[in-house]
Amino acid sequence: MFRSMLFAPANHARRVEKAFQLDADAVILDLEDAVAESEKAKARAQLRIILAAPRTKPAFVRVNGFPTPHFHEDLLAAAAAVADGIILPKVETRDQLVIADWLVGEEEKKQGLKPGAILLIPHFETAAGIGKAVEILSASSRVRWAGFGGGDFTADLNLDPSRNERELAPYRAALVLASRQVGIEPPLDSAWTDLNDLDGLREVAEASRRAGFQGKRCIHPDQIAIVNHVFTPSARDIEKAENVVAAFDQAEASGNAAIRVGDAFVDYPVAARARRVLAIRDRLGASAGSDGE
Repeated sequence: MFRSMLFAPANHARRVEKAFQLDADAVILDLEDAVAESEKAKARAQLRIILAAPRTKPAFVRVNGFPTPHFHEDLLAAAAAVADGIILPKVETRDQLVIADWLVGEEEKKQGLKPGAILLIPHFETAAGIGKAVEILSASSRVRWAGFGGGDFTADLNLDPSRNERELAPYRAALVLASRQVGIEPPLDSAWTDLNDLDGLREVAEASRRAGFQGKRCIHPDQIAIVNHVFTPSARDIEKAENVVAAFDQAEASGNAAIRVGDAFVDYPVAARARRVLAIRDRLGASAGSDGE
Protein backbone atom coordinates (compact mmCIF):
# COMPACT_ATOMS: atom_id res chain seq x y z
CA MET A 1 0.00 0.00 0.00
CA PHE A 2 1.22 3.47 -0.87
CA ARG A 3 -0.46 6.39 0.86
CA SER A 4 1.85 8.99 -0.62
CA MET A 5 4.31 9.19 -3.51
CA LEU A 6 6.46 12.30 -3.91
CA PHE A 7 7.58 13.55 -7.31
CA ALA A 8 11.21 14.61 -7.76
CA PRO A 9 12.73 15.67 -11.10
CA ALA A 10 15.44 13.15 -11.95
CA ASN A 11 17.82 15.85 -13.19
CA HIS A 12 17.93 17.68 -9.83
CA ALA A 13 20.23 15.69 -7.56
CA ARG A 14 19.55 17.71 -4.39
CA ARG A 15 15.79 17.46 -4.73
CA VAL A 16 16.06 13.73 -5.35
CA GLU A 17 18.28 13.28 -2.30
CA LYS A 18 15.87 15.24 -0.13
CA ALA A 19 12.86 13.32 -1.46
CA PHE A 20 14.28 10.04 -0.20
CA GLN A 21 14.77 11.56 3.26
CA LEU A 22 11.14 12.64 3.64
CA ASP A 23 8.15 10.66 4.91
CA ALA A 24 6.47 9.81 1.61
CA ASP A 25 5.97 6.08 1.17
CA ALA A 26 7.74 6.17 -2.21
CA VAL A 27 9.52 8.55 -4.57
CA ILE A 28 8.65 9.13 -8.23
CA LEU A 29 11.70 10.10 -10.28
CA ASP A 30 10.19 12.25 -12.99
CA LEU A 31 11.37 12.33 -16.58
CA GLU A 32 8.17 13.90 -17.89
CA ASP A 33 6.41 17.13 -16.87
CA ALA A 34 8.95 18.31 -14.27
CA VAL A 35 11.87 18.10 -16.71
CA ALA A 36 12.47 20.64 -19.46
CA GLU A 37 12.93 19.35 -23.00
CA SER A 38 16.59 20.36 -22.98
CA GLU A 39 17.16 18.31 -19.80
CA LYS A 40 15.46 15.06 -20.83
CA ALA A 41 18.67 13.21 -21.77
CA LYS A 42 20.44 14.34 -18.60
CA ALA A 43 17.54 13.22 -16.41
CA ARG A 44 17.46 9.84 -18.13
CA ALA A 45 21.21 9.37 -17.63
CA GLN A 46 20.89 10.13 -13.90
CA LEU A 47 18.64 7.14 -13.27
CA ARG A 48 21.47 4.61 -12.99
CA ILE A 49 23.28 6.76 -10.45
CA ILE A 50 20.18 7.43 -8.38
CA LEU A 51 18.88 3.87 -8.36
CA ALA A 52 22.30 2.32 -7.67
CA ALA A 53 22.53 4.22 -4.38
CA PRO A 54 21.19 2.70 -1.15
CA ARG A 55 17.65 3.84 -0.35
CA THR A 56 15.05 3.20 2.30
CA LYS A 57 11.91 3.33 0.14
CA PRO A 58 10.74 2.26 -3.33
CA ALA A 59 11.63 4.37 -6.36
CA PHE A 60 9.39 4.63 -9.40
CA VAL A 61 10.16 6.37 -12.68
CA ARG A 62 7.62 8.37 -14.66
CA VAL A 63 8.64 8.20 -18.29
CA ASN A 64 7.50 10.42 -21.13
CA GLY A 65 4.37 9.24 -22.93
CA PHE A 66 4.04 6.82 -25.83
CA PRO A 67 3.68 9.39 -28.64
CA THR A 68 6.83 11.30 -27.59
CA PRO A 69 10.32 10.73 -29.02
CA HIS A 70 11.58 10.01 -25.49
CA PHE A 71 9.33 7.08 -24.56
CA HIS A 72 11.45 4.19 -25.83
CA GLU A 73 14.74 5.43 -24.36
CA ASP A 74 13.07 6.41 -21.08
CA LEU A 75 11.47 3.00 -20.65
CA LEU A 76 14.66 1.08 -21.37
CA ALA A 77 16.71 3.37 -19.11
CA ALA A 78 14.27 2.92 -16.22
CA ALA A 79 14.27 -0.85 -16.67
CA ALA A 80 18.06 -1.04 -17.03
CA ALA A 81 18.46 0.97 -13.83
CA VAL A 82 16.05 -1.49 -12.14
CA ALA A 83 13.39 0.90 -10.93
CA ASP A 84 10.79 -0.67 -8.66
CA GLY A 85 8.19 0.36 -11.19
CA ILE A 86 7.62 2.50 -14.26
CA ILE A 87 4.76 4.98 -14.48
CA LEU A 88 3.25 5.24 -17.95
CA PRO A 89 1.44 8.55 -18.50
CA LYS A 90 -1.69 9.03 -20.60
CA VAL A 91 -2.21 5.35 -21.41
CA GLU A 92 -5.07 4.94 -23.87
CA THR A 93 -4.85 1.44 -25.38
CA ARG A 94 -4.18 -2.14 -24.38
CA ASP A 95 -1.45 -2.37 -27.02
CA GLN A 96 0.55 0.32 -25.24
CA LEU A 97 0.67 -1.84 -22.12
CA VAL A 98 1.56 -4.95 -24.12
CA ILE A 99 4.44 -3.15 -25.83
CA ALA A 100 5.76 -1.71 -22.57
CA ASP A 101 5.50 -5.14 -20.90
CA TRP A 102 7.52 -6.79 -23.67
CA LEU A 103 10.24 -4.11 -23.70
CA VAL A 104 10.65 -4.24 -19.93
CA GLY A 105 10.70 -8.04 -20.03
CA GLU A 106 13.55 -8.02 -22.55
CA GLU A 107 15.54 -5.67 -20.35
CA GLU A 108 14.88 -7.85 -17.31
CA LYS A 109 16.45 -10.76 -19.19
CA LYS A 110 19.56 -8.68 -19.86
CA GLN A 111 19.78 -7.73 -16.20
CA GLY A 112 19.21 -11.29 -14.98
CA LEU A 113 16.09 -10.26 -13.10
CA LYS A 114 13.12 -12.41 -12.24
CA PRO A 115 10.37 -11.91 -14.84
CA GLY A 116 7.86 -9.38 -13.61
CA ALA A 117 10.25 -7.79 -11.12
CA ILE A 118 9.60 -4.31 -12.51
CA LEU A 119 6.03 -3.08 -12.18
CA LEU A 120 4.10 -1.00 -14.69
CA ILE A 121 1.72 1.67 -13.41
CA PRO A 122 -0.57 3.08 -16.10
CA HIS A 123 -1.88 6.57 -15.49
CA PHE A 124 -5.31 7.46 -16.79
CA GLU A 125 -5.42 11.08 -17.90
CA THR A 126 -7.79 11.13 -20.89
CA ALA A 127 -11.31 10.09 -21.79
CA ALA A 128 -9.93 7.49 -24.19
CA GLY A 129 -7.98 5.82 -21.39
CA ILE A 130 -10.80 5.81 -18.83
CA GLY A 131 -13.15 4.42 -21.46
CA LYS A 132 -10.90 1.36 -21.89
CA ALA A 133 -9.68 1.05 -18.31
CA VAL A 134 -10.67 -2.59 -17.76
CA GLU A 135 -9.11 -3.67 -21.05
CA ILE A 136 -5.90 -1.76 -20.31
CA LEU A 137 -5.53 -2.85 -16.69
CA SER A 138 -5.89 -6.52 -17.62
CA ALA A 139 -3.20 -6.34 -20.32
CA SER A 140 -0.21 -7.10 -18.09
CA SER A 141 0.45 -8.97 -14.86
CA ARG A 142 2.94 -6.22 -14.01
CA VAL A 143 0.06 -3.86 -13.26
CA ARG A 144 -0.66 -3.90 -9.52
CA TRP A 145 -2.45 -0.54 -9.36
CA ALA A 146 -3.18 2.47 -11.55
CA GLY A 147 -3.02 6.24 -11.22
CA PHE A 148 -5.50 8.99 -12.01
CA GLY A 149 -4.22 12.23 -13.58
CA GLY A 150 -6.70 14.97 -12.80
CA GLY A 151 -4.83 17.85 -14.44
CA ASP A 152 -4.56 16.37 -17.90
CA PHE A 153 -7.99 14.79 -17.59
CA THR A 154 -9.48 18.19 -16.85
CA ALA A 155 -7.85 19.62 -19.97
CA ASP A 156 -8.89 16.68 -22.11
CA LEU A 157 -12.59 17.03 -21.20
CA ASN A 158 -12.57 20.84 -21.03
CA LEU A 159 -13.68 20.73 -17.40
CA ASP A 160 -13.53 23.65 -14.98
CA PRO A 161 -13.38 21.92 -11.58
CA SER A 162 -14.52 23.62 -8.41
CA ARG A 163 -12.31 23.62 -5.31
CA ASN A 164 -13.50 20.22 -4.11
CA GLU A 165 -13.12 18.73 -7.62
CA ARG A 166 -16.56 17.12 -7.48
CA GLU A 167 -16.71 17.33 -11.29
CA LEU A 168 -13.99 14.63 -11.41
CA ALA A 169 -15.80 12.25 -9.05
CA PRO A 170 -17.45 10.09 -11.78
CA TYR A 171 -14.15 9.50 -13.55
CA ARG A 172 -12.30 8.70 -10.35
CA ALA A 173 -15.07 6.24 -9.50
CA ALA A 174 -14.72 4.64 -12.93
CA LEU A 175 -11.05 3.89 -12.28
CA VAL A 176 -11.74 2.49 -8.80
CA LEU A 177 -14.44 0.26 -10.31
CA ALA A 178 -12.21 -0.92 -13.16
CA SER A 179 -9.39 -1.72 -10.72
CA ARG A 180 -11.73 -3.82 -8.65
CA GLN A 181 -13.11 -5.58 -11.73
CA VAL A 182 -9.67 -6.83 -12.78
CA GLY A 183 -8.62 -7.68 -9.21
CA ILE A 184 -5.76 -5.22 -8.67
CA GLU A 185 -5.12 -2.84 -5.78
CA PRO A 186 -7.03 0.44 -5.49
CA PRO A 187 -5.58 3.31 -7.55
CA LEU A 188 -3.60 6.36 -6.46
CA ASP A 189 -5.11 9.78 -7.00
CA SER A 190 -3.57 12.76 -8.76
CA ALA A 191 -1.51 15.47 -7.10
CA TRP A 192 -3.03 18.62 -5.59
CA THR A 193 -1.57 21.63 -7.39
CA ASP A 194 -2.57 24.57 -5.15
CA LEU A 195 0.45 24.57 -2.86
CA ASN A 196 -0.99 27.23 -0.56
CA ASP A 197 -4.34 25.51 0.00
CA LEU A 198 -3.56 22.64 2.33
CA ASP A 199 -7.12 22.59 3.65
CA GLY A 200 -8.30 21.98 0.10
CA LEU A 201 -5.79 19.13 -0.21
CA ARG A 202 -7.13 17.56 2.98
CA GLU A 203 -10.73 17.80 1.75
CA VAL A 204 -10.00 16.29 -1.65
CA ALA A 205 -7.75 13.57 -0.19
CA GLU A 206 -10.50 12.59 2.26
CA ALA A 207 -12.99 12.37 -0.60
CA SER A 208 -10.56 10.18 -2.54
CA ARG A 209 -10.09 7.85 0.42
CA ARG A 210 -13.84 7.52 0.86
CA ALA A 211 -14.18 6.86 -2.88
CA GLY A 212 -11.83 3.89 -2.73
CA PHE A 213 -8.34 5.19 -3.51
CA GLN A 214 -5.34 3.87 -1.59
CA GLY A 215 -3.35 7.11 -1.64
CA LYS A 216 -2.42 10.30 -3.43
CA ARG A 217 0.63 11.62 -5.24
CA CYS A 218 2.41 14.70 -3.89
CA ILE A 219 4.38 17.48 -5.56
CA HIS A 220 5.60 19.31 -2.45
CA PRO A 221 7.00 18.10 0.90
CA ASP A 222 4.33 20.03 2.82
CA GLN A 223 1.65 17.78 1.32
CA ILE A 224 3.08 14.50 2.60
CA ALA A 225 1.96 14.65 6.23
CA ILE A 226 -1.61 15.55 5.28
CA VAL A 227 -1.90 12.78 2.70
CA ASN A 228 -0.35 10.18 5.00
CA HIS A 229 -2.72 11.18 7.81
CA VAL A 230 -5.82 10.97 5.62
CA PHE A 231 -4.97 7.52 4.26
CA THR A 232 -3.88 6.04 7.60
CA PRO A 233 -6.52 4.44 9.86
CA SER A 234 -6.81 6.35 13.13
CA ALA A 235 -6.52 4.69 16.51
CA ARG A 236 -10.30 5.03 16.83
CA ASP A 237 -10.84 3.40 13.41
CA ILE A 238 -8.61 0.49 14.36
CA GLU A 239 -10.23 -0.02 17.76
CA LYS A 240 -13.68 -0.01 16.18
CA ALA A 241 -12.61 -2.48 13.51
CA GLU A 242 -11.04 -4.78 16.10
CA ASN A 243 -14.24 -4.77 18.15
CA VAL A 244 -16.38 -5.48 15.10
CA VAL A 245 -14.22 -8.36 13.89
CA ALA A 246 -13.91 -9.94 17.34
CA ALA A 247 -17.65 -9.74 18.01
CA PHE A 248 -18.60 -10.95 14.55
CA ASP A 249 -16.18 -13.90 14.63
CA GLN A 250 -17.57 -14.97 17.99
CA ALA A 251 -21.15 -14.64 16.75
CA GLU A 252 -20.43 -16.47 13.52
CA ALA A 253 -18.88 -19.36 15.43
CA SER A 254 -22.18 -19.77 17.23
CA GLY A 255 -24.18 -19.62 14.00
CA ASN A 256 -25.17 -15.94 13.95
CA ALA A 257 -24.14 -13.66 11.06
CA ALA A 258 -26.16 -10.55 11.93
CA ILE A 259 -25.42 -8.86 15.25
CA ARG A 260 -25.34 -5.51 17.02
CA VAL A 261 -22.00 -4.02 18.09
CA GLY A 262 -22.61 -0.86 20.08
CA ASP A 263 -25.05 1.17 18.00
CA ALA A 264 -24.12 -0.51 14.71
CA PHE A 265 -25.68 -3.41 12.85
CA VAL A 266 -22.95 -5.80 11.71
CA ASP A 267 -23.23 -8.46 9.01
CA TYR A 268 -20.80 -9.93 6.48
CA PRO A 269 -20.27 -6.73 4.42
CA VAL A 270 -19.68 -4.62 7.54
CA ALA A 271 -17.26 -7.20 8.93
CA ALA A 272 -15.44 -7.28 5.60
CA ARG A 273 -14.92 -3.52 5.73
CA ALA A 274 -13.57 -3.83 9.25
CA ARG A 275 -11.16 -6.54 8.13
CA ARG A 276 -9.88 -4.23 5.38
CA VAL A 277 -9.08 -1.59 8.02
CA LEU A 278 -7.09 -4.16 9.97
CA ALA A 279 -5.32 -5.31 6.80
CA ILE A 280 -4.24 -1.72 6.16
CA ARG A 281 -3.08 -1.48 9.77
CA ASP A 282 -0.98 -4.60 9.34
CA ARG A 283 0.59 -3.34 6.11
CA LEU A 284 1.45 0.07 7.57
CA GLY A 285 2.85 -1.27 10.81
CA ALA A 286 3.72 1.22 13.56
CA SER A 287 2.44 4.27 11.65
CA ALA A 288 -1.16 3.03 11.72
CA GLY A 289 -3.16 4.36 14.67
CA SER A 290 -0.31 6.63 15.79
CA ASP A 291 -2.46 9.77 15.72
CA GLY A 292 -3.74 9.21 19.23
CA GLU A 293 -7.41 9.51 18.26
